[in-house]
Amino acid sequence: MSKEQSTVFRAWEATIRKTQAAKKRANSIFGTISIAHAEDDNDDENDSRNSAEPYHAEKILPNGDYYTGQWYDNFPHGQGKYLWTDGCMYVGEWYKGKTMGRGRFSWPSGATYEGEFKSGYMDGIGTYTGSNGATYRGQWVMNMKHGHGLKYFSNGDWYDGEWRRGFQEGNGKYEWKNGNQYVGEWKNGLICGKGSFVWTNGNKFDGNWEDGLPKGNGTFKWSDGSFYVGNWSKDSSEQNGTYYPSDSSVEDLEWDPQDLYKVHLSDSQVCLGERVSILPSQKKLAVWNSSKGGGGEKPRRMSVDGRVSVGMERAFDRMNMWEGEDNTSAGGDRGRFSDADLLGLQVDQEGVPKMMPIMRLPKACKRQGETISKGHKNYELMLNLQLGIRHSVGRPAPSASLDLKASAFDPKEKVWTRFPPEGSKYTPPHQSTEFRWKDYCPLVFRTLRKLFKVDPADYMLSICGNDALRELSSPGKSGSFFYLTNDDRYMIKTMKKSEAKVLIRMLPAYYNHVRSYENTLVTKFYGLHCVKLNGTTQKKVRFIIMGNLFCSEYTIHRRFDLKGSSLGRTTDKPESEIEATTILKDLDLNFIFRLQKAWFQEFCRQVDRDCELLEQERIMDYSLLVGLHFREVSPNGDLITSGMRTPPGETENDDEPRLSRADMDQLLLDPDMWSRIKLGINMPARAERTVRRSDCEYLLVGEPTGELYEVVMFFGIIDILQDYDISKKLEHAYKSIQYDPTSISAVDPKQYSRRFRDFLLKIFEEEI
Repeated sequence: MSKEQSTVFRAWEATIRKTQAAKKRANSIFGTISIAHAEDDNDDENDSRNSAEPYHAEKILPNGDYYTGQWYDNFPHGQGKYLWTDGCMYVGEWYKGKTMGRGRFSWPSGATYEGEFKSGYMDGIGTYTGSNGATYRGQWVMNMKHGHGLKYFSNGDWYDGEWRRGFQEGNGKYEWKNGNQYVGEWKNGLICGKGSFVWTNGNKFDGNWEDGLPKGNGTFKWSDGSFYVGNWSKDSSEQNGTYYPSDSSVEDLEWDPQDLYKVHLSDSQVCLGERVSILPSQKKLAVWNSSKGGGGEKPRRMSVDGRVSVGMERAFDRMNMWEGEDNTSAGGDRGRFSDADLLGLQVDQEGVPKMMPIMRLPKACKRQGETISKGHKNYELMLNLQLGIRHSVGRPAPSASLDLKASAFDPKEKVWTRFPPEGSKYTPPHQSTEFRWKDYCPLVFRTLRKLFKVDPADYMLSICGNDALRELSSPGKSGSFFYLTNDDRYMIKTMKKSEAKVLIRMLPAYYNHVRSYENTLVTKFYGLHCVKLNGTTQKKVRFIIMGNLFCSEYTIHRRFDLKGSSLGRTTDKPESEIEATTILKDLDLNFIFRLQKAWFQEFCRQVDRDCELLEQERIMDYSLLVGLHFREVSPNGDLITSGMRTPPGETENDDEPRLSRADMDQLLLDPDMWSRIKLGINMPARAERTVRRSDCEYLLVGEPTGELYEVVMFFGIIDILQDYDISKKLEHAYKSIQYDPTSISAVDPKQYSRRFRDFLLKIFEEEI
């Protein structure tokens, strides 16, 4: 046995010892409880019955819970009723100790849910009736209203429409008790988007809404046919419009548009829903270990979704979960794991174990980038950039509507400003040499920053504050330099003239796209500028300011740049030199990522939309930038698995959601926590380790091992300014002669988009 294998075996033995100690502690807790009722039943029944067939049982469980119904292998299985000591009750279908199928859950408060369950969660079609009389009937996903549903509120209001993660989102109709009604778009439980509000007196407002109030273009129409058209805002200084009387109305109406906010909408607040004290998936069962697992152990409590409630080491459970019905190893089936797998070994075709190395975090490194201080070759350029940004953002401008005119996107729409050292009427004095500053399409980028909810003062402070920018150690493949703000929120990239032209050309389509799809994965652009240095060189430096995808409270442990091609798509560094900031590529990827159902569906939809935009604009060579934060790490840097994936076909856990259950329950109890999670940002997921066979070195996606890690994911589509120009066409023609045409990056935008999407759907999967 090698030294490395010996280390693994010792670690395994230590894990077993910890597990046994934890089991003793758990048994010492539960062993003090009298279980006479249940044990007497079990002793008699186990002599006369084996666990091959479900049977009817009536049990008083050790903690006082009561169960009556079908029983199998020491678990509720089939139809049954479970009553908890706190008054909660479930009546319905069970599957091996889990609520699965149709059932009815009731709370002590009088609230009830009747409908479909999945692994302990309210999931499917169901009806919830609150203790206050409110009811909801519709679709559920993991305890939350998600899909179409009809809700009657306790105050007499009702809503019929789309829901997402527990809130109204999408299209829907809301009617108040007084008869007023709104039909249109919703977002995060508030009226947002285009919609119509109709009052019982016949008045009507048609237009745009934001955060529950009219905002932007809209028309207020009176019942007599007169109407007011304009730009609406609760800020009276931004309000403007025109009144058009009808034949029967007063010509000069004395009416303040602000009355819409102060009077007409004052009694039409959206009712808030009832909060649930405890979720069905959090209820614990006092049940016995399976008879397959070792017979005479003390009982332990489990939740209705199958979680063990005591804080014992999970490794022991994982090591026994692959045993067959007769307690023999089932390692011969595809997807099952032998003892060698559990010890971190791989077995070759001859059955000889070989080491499967334990995954470790890459080397920690100092903060990314070199601070640009006085004496740095780009110090003056940084000062010029900061002066220009401060001027552009701080320049007074009228409040922009989100509906921009075509002239705002005109390539000729740019503003030049001269910055002499002594200052001018519009610019401050400075210590740099004279330069000229250019703003491209300033109104568009100002509106984009507003759309992306960027506060102008924070934006200026990040880029132009006292803290210097940091220059990344080496320029990118394109020759561009990258700079980071001190707070890591923004990244500034120098760009070629051709890239600037591409961005300006696609700006109208880009603007409409990011406005339509809040969850878009494409890079967020905040400004496009140029610095022209005076003197003999007359050098021009163009900058694009973007959001930094990896600005987070989490440490990013692994970074991948993924295109879906294989030629040259591997890092040149040996494993020992890879750091947390190293950008790995397609052939370095050794994971597939498992997202919860709702997020996976949204991911697929958004990738399709984003790729359609890029294909339409003839863009190629873009990539998905992925960052991973591993949540469970040992003190010496080893990654700790969250368990082994159930092989396909194992029905016991096929329907069980696989996100960290404690975290999921916390999210469901506090929906406000969802606001910090967006598609591609702070996303909880599970990463399954993959391994490439030695004879498939250039296979893009390796074989899954079942080894799972809890991660927080960050991802987005970057490098979206490369069009399929003559240089890329020549590159494609040249490389196609030497290599497999499907393996190279430089391909037609349509083919690139299709290959990119297909690749992402191989490395991202729905959690089952």
